[in-house]
Amino acid sequence: MELFIKQVVAFFLTFSMTVAPFFGALRPGGKNAYFEDWSADQTFTADYAARLDKDPDKDFVILNVTDIQMKDRETFGRVGAQVKATIDELVEETKPDLITVTGDNAWQFLSYNETIKMLDSYGIPWAPVMGNHDGQGCPSEFWCAYNFYKAKNCLFKFGPKDMGYGNYIIQIYENDQIVHTLYMMDTHSDLRDGANVNGPKDGGYDHLWENQMQWYTWAVEGTNKLAGKPVESTVYFHIPLVEYKDAWNMATENGEFKAEYADTCFGDKAEDVCCAPANNGFFTLMQRLGSTKNVVCGHDHVNSFSIPYQGIRLTYGLKTGEACYWEPTRSGGTTVTIGADGSASVAHHYVDTASMPY
Repeated sequence: MELFIKQVVAFFLTFSMTVAPFFGALRPGGKNAYFEDWSADQTFTADYAARLDKDPDKDFVILNVTDIQMKDRETFGRVGAQVKATIDELVEETKPDLITVTGDNAWQFLSYNETIKMLDSYGIPWAPVMGNHDGQGCPSEFWCAYNFYKAKNCLFKFGPKDMGYGNYIIQIYENDQIVHTLYMMDTHSDLRDGANVNGPKDGGYDHLWENQMQWYTWAVEGTNKLAGKPVESTVYFHIPLVEYKDAWNMATENGEFKAEYADTCFGDKAEDVCCAPANNGFFTLMQRLGSTKNVVCGHDHVNSFSIPYQGIRLTYGLKTGEACYWEPTRSGGTTVTIGADGSASVAHHYVDTASMPY
């Protein structure tokens, strides 16, 4: 009964969030009005990307949380309290300048509202991407995206048309110079039955589309031109690349890191790498352009490995909290820390949920 009352109260307190996307879709142009008319022929300008400024006297810290993925009932009970306490502890420990969320953000509409309110409450800029489950249990994926877009501290943008929801860029500046770029990208859903279906419905997970890779190329080249030098970058999305499998196979033997990789790799693998059935070529594109040195994904809740592979570190963000399936010893968050020269380092931050009173 108490849980039901909490849900009813939350429904009325977040009623405006629930109905606002429906009214938002009524603006001239409808849902398409929120997307960009992008062309590779247009000039990349500084105002295209969101801007965050790095304090020259300290590192810029990005805290990633992922696969929060609570249902409505979980949000208002023990699981919701544990997830909130986990993120509270991570924010206190890492003192981030930005919070990123690599998909599967929540599963139902009350939970979505409460998750957005929670992330916004820290008063820290935050930037989510969509996962394969975002939009499920909610009125639509547009509904989710609209509430991100309207949240006070959220940097989410719808991005270009016909690329899914939420392909956008964050530039980190120091002394008025771009030192690092973040590419936030939508890897969509299933090829079978997802909200964003691309290609033949032959089963398996989707990933980045060809037009997204064209947009990424345009943005990397435009950023380098704008900065007058190559700019290091990090890409955030939900579903891992096929190369995550290759990286694990290269660096390990019998489930342990080989001696020559032990100093540069961390984390582990407790389930299959659930990637697309075919390689879309994005990894090779990143190598050719030379900007991206780190990729951070979510999706596989009990994989946590981070491996440098052919010049690019491939990292699973630690799953945050116990909703859906999880492993308590692999719960927490992941930081990407940007130094004075714009280079990034990656670390996991585990949270001991066993000590929580929930």
